[in-house]
Amino acid sequence: MSKITKITGVISLNGKGKGFINVEGIEDSYPVETEDTSTALPGDTVEAETYLDFKGKEFAKVTNIIERKKTQFVGTVIYDEEFGHFLVNPDNARLNIEIVVPKSDKYDIDDKVLAKIHTETWTEDLKRYPDGEVIQVIGRKGDNNTEMQSIVIDRGFDIDFEPEVIAEAEKSVEVNGKITDEETAKRRDFRDAFTCTIDPVDAKDFDDALSIRPLKNDTSSKNGEEVYEIGVHIADVSHYVRTGTALDNEAKKRAFSVYLVDRTIPMLPHSLSNGMCSLNPNEDRYAFSAVFKVSKSGEILEKWFGKTIIHSDKRFSYEDAQDVLNNAEKAGAAVDANSSWFQAPFTTELLELNRLAKIMLNQRKAKGAIDFETTEIKFKLDENGKPIAVLKKERLDTHKLVEEFMLLANREVAEFISTKNKAHHQENAGVYRIHDLPDADRIADLSLFVRALGFDFHIPKAGSKISPKDIQKLLDEVIGSPSEAVIKVATLRSMAKATYATKNIGHFGLAFDFYTHFTSPIRRYPDLMIHRILEIVLGGKPVPAPIVQSLDKICVDSSKKEVEAADAERSSVKYKQVEYMQSKIGEEFECTVSGIADFGMFIEEPSSKAEGLIRLKDLKPSDFYNTDPKSYKIVGESTKTTFSIGDKVKVKLLAADLDSKSLTFEII
Repeated sequence: MSKITKITGVISLNGKGKGFINVEGIEDSYPVETEDTSTALPGDTVEAETYLDFKGKEFAKVTNIIERKKTQFVGTVIYDEEFGHFLVNPDNARLNIEIVVPKSDKYDIDDKVLAKIHTETWTEDLKRYPDGEVIQVIGRKGDNNTEMQSIVIDRGFDIDFEPEVIAEAEKSVEVNGKITDEETAKRRDFRDAFTCTIDPVDAKDFDDALSIRPLKNDTSSKNGEEVYEIGVHIADVSHYVRTGTALDNEAKKRAFSVYLVDRTIPMLPHSLSNGMCSLNPNEDRYAFSAVFKVSKSGEILEKWFGKTIIHSDKRFSYEDAQDVLNNAEKAGAAVDANSSWFQAPFTTELLELNRLAKIMLNQRKAKGAIDFETTEIKFKLDENGKPIAVLKKERLDTHKLVEEFMLLANREVAEFISTKNKAHHQENAGVYRIHDLPDADRIADLSLFVRALGFDFHIPKAGSKISPKDIQKLLDEVIGSPSEAVIKVATLRSMAKATYATKNIGHFGLAFDFYTHFTSPIRRYPDLMIHRILEIVLGGKPVPAPIVQSLDKICVDSSKKEVEAADAERSSVKYKQVEYMQSKIGEEFECTVSGIADFGMFIEEPSSKAEGLIRLKDLKPSDFYNTDPKSYKIVGESTKTTFSIGDKVKVKLLAADLDSKSLTFEII
């Protein structure tokens, strides 16, 4: 009999109820048979014992639940005639449970609710049917508002703010929002510099702005080039959200704003996020700024960080700003150092910002920054929230313009804080956005995958580290190929996940030695912490011990919340994709094979980017199909008909299931 080993780790479950325990420091997970999962739920920390099956394969059996990740779940109320009980069927199909709840006038069959499991009474005998209670009624299943709220509530985000938090935000606006001579005197005044915001056309809050003006008498450039002062101005959220308040505690708990298809669940109440912290046009606003003196050739000559007061001259959408650039290009306009710097519609300023952004982009690429640019979609919704069209988001030069200056500010702020902290012997007194080297085994798997698709991806020899340039070389090689999108996704998944940490290790994907998040404190709590830390070190002081001691937990909690927020966003998109395709059941499409599994193949419909499944059993009945895991192909035994990743296939949509957010197709 094999020796029993006790392990502790985090369990995940698949849709069939089988589990996998991940133990820190061990690469491979321990499989857990359905009957051995006890009452564990996905994400729980568990104790388990390992054993060998009759084939000598190692499995684990859960013996104790150490910590529950969550005990509250969103689901639909049903009534089981045979069982004679009201149940809540969780939206998350991986739970494999139904929660027994008492009958109540507050909810009815087909209501979406938030239910809590009574874990203290949950035993192995009632593994599938734990007792619980309904703690919130969300609305009727299928209603757009209900479904969107369900997505965020199930991931632990609150929809509304407590009255105390709202009152505190409104009081802060009243007290701290007045533009006074006393406060202005403490700040650098940029109200006479051309300043604009560039955001999505439907944006409700504007947390960053750019300013530019020529320094006509500046002679600091090496070759006598013209010099510009460029400001990256960020809403001064720390001026309104003070440490230790109910408002601050709520922002810390939420950590992020959540962006769904049709709404935003903000981190801060609207009086701040859409009000005083929004850099609205034609209004004076307090900001925290990173200001750079830049030569015409893109060399950073000087940098300055500090509190400012600004006045946005123009609110551009990305499309509006792109039209300005396009019209200037059509007219043959060029940046003229002697031209007026306040001509409508600010053509000269945008042209120069765009030219400098392209220089910075090329500099980043030369250093090896990875470009994971993928196609994103947005929906046109009717008055009931039903999708009536799917549109692809076009990535414009103006998107890249804003991105480059935000990256510049984030990088320089991170390095400045790190330098100041080292001077005070405080190595872990910052919040950094880090991206570790990819795991060697994952890169080896990626290499096998892309080679099977016909591309050569050389991985470093043992003892050598892969570089961002190696990854970018692969991404450049697959451009235009049928497998481009699939390889980009596979490459992205092979990377380590970017997280927040107090110890800086650099950012692999961006090829930056220093990086943080400074530019979005309205919607990200780590940015707010960076603002507070930056203000302290600008004053020449070390970061106080209580703040330093709080940073590790803030980084861990924020990293977890970021994953939940991103998952909520993806879930809302998936729901709308399936809802959009419901009206197209029975229609034929030409799709692309996007994945191969042992039970079938995944395909992607090009206009909606919706992914669906064709099961092996639904392929041509005249043949028997097998999956070839080495070549990522499905091959017919008799006909030798082959399906590979990137292939175009003609299919018919058989089903669109909103409950599981899944599409089922068949080959025609």
